[in-house]
Amino acid sequence: MKRTLLALALLAAAGVQANEERISSATEQTALAVTIYNGDLALVKDARRVRVNNGDNRLAWRDVSARMQPETALLRALDGRKLQLLEQNFDFDLLTPQKLLEKSVGENVRVIRNQPITGVEISEFATVLAANDGVVLRFTDRVETGVPGRLAFSGVPASLRDRPTLSMLFRTEVPAPAYGPASAEHAMELTYLTGGLTWKADYVAELSAKEDSVDLSGWVTLTNTSGTAYPNARLQLVAGEVNRVQPEFTAAPLMQRAMAVADAVPVQQESLFEYHLYTLDRLTTLQDHQTKQVALLSAQNVGVTKEFRLVGANWYYGGQHGDLGQKLKPGVFMEFANQGGALGVPLPKGVVRVYKKDSAGRAQFIGEDRIEHTAKGEIVRLKLGEAFDITADKKQTEFQRVAPGYGGRGGVIETAYQLEIRNAKSDPATVTVVEPMPQDWQMVAESLPHRKTNATTAVWQVPVPAQGATVLTWRVRARY
Repeated sequence: MKRTLLALALLAAAGVQANEERISSATEQTALAVTIYNGDLALVKDARRVRVNNGDNRLAWRDVSARMQPETALLRALDGRKLQLLEQNFDFDLLTPQKLLEKSVGENVRVIRNQPITGVEISEFATVLAANDGVVLRFTDRVETGVPGRLAFSGVPASLRDRPTLSMLFRTEVPAPAYGPASAEHAMELTYLTGGLTWKADYVAELSAKEDSVDLSGWVTLTNTSGTAYPNARLQLVAGEVNRVQPEFTAAPLMQRAMAVADAVPVQQESLFEYHLYTLDRLTTLQDHQTKQVALLSAQNVGVTKEFRLVGANWYYGGQHGDLGQKLKPGVFMEFANQGGALGVPLPKGVVRVYKKDSAGRAQFIGEDRIEHTAKGEIVRLKLGEAFDITADKKQTEFQRVAPGYGGRGGVIETAYQLEIRNAKSDPATVTVVEPMPQDWQMVAESLPHRKTNATTAVWQVPVPAQGATVLTWRVRARY
């Protein structure tokens, strides 16, 4: 009988112990890895060694992201032990004076204040009736609004946490020792998706004096607004558009962000499915509400070409338009091939900012453009602005309807244009003229031969002498 009672008492004690919540913080981390995707999405893999009991365990996994997607959380054993997850709760309702007051509606609190004349501290109990847009308290003989002193609470509700926490109930097996309760350290990893972690690539290019090469540097800018820090994390970045099913994230409050610039470190690149994965060669720390930059690449003497480009429109050829604007300015483009040397690796999308030194050797900003994800061997093309010393006038010199269309519209139309390009520079220039054409067109006459780059585009390379001008003329017959 005594043995039976003793066994029952031990089982009851073990049950109470199993139901006691154990807290795991970042101090128990053994490894941390963060993979950041384009579009406010990251994968966190948080490995820890946690002491657990045999049977059911309640564990508060602290220091998780405040913008965790709890439905993506996965807890697994790393040491081969059996682990069965029974329940999990994401507690993101954080402890604040207002939250504590709201959770105490209907409960008694102690109101402490000083007597105005004597200064003696007095207290009395009141019931919190409401905590919306102010406080309503019911005392024994009255109801008051506002807080007439300090409020003392009997405790903190279990649903309020001082930081985001994933609380879990799981079952595991721990071998029974010769004496004492069965417990052991368990190697576990929590994996989850979260918002609040973003990255983008930024590039800086310095154009040579002869404008035939650039020195190119690439930086990765990391921003953490997830509500927690990631110390000594293995950081990886995924470039590419990962399909997602309309995730809904609560926007994090805008706060002042610190800027940290990391030392230049090698970044390894590899293919991952239809994306590209970049891995930093050393561990790094991402503090909460911090923006950090790490070096991505550096390439010297990358050959570039500069192009002046004037682009028309296909609606020019369907009617009468006369002059099409005075002093048209060609766009200034710069392009280089993503190949050879330190290049020849997939470039994540980002903004390329271009500088050039003036006669005194000071770098001046001359333009920027955004590039998309660029594979190895592809051409990077940047529009830096519009030419200042090269201008053009374009006008329609002839229009006639060769064959009528239905209802006096359409039919076969023949139209002629003249484009005068002037160059005020002291060096000759070549201007690329691009004319989008209607679907059914034929070049009837032209002063320079065109190149048909596709079914609806004619392109001319127009040489313009220094401080001179060149006139380009052409006649097109189009069917509408």
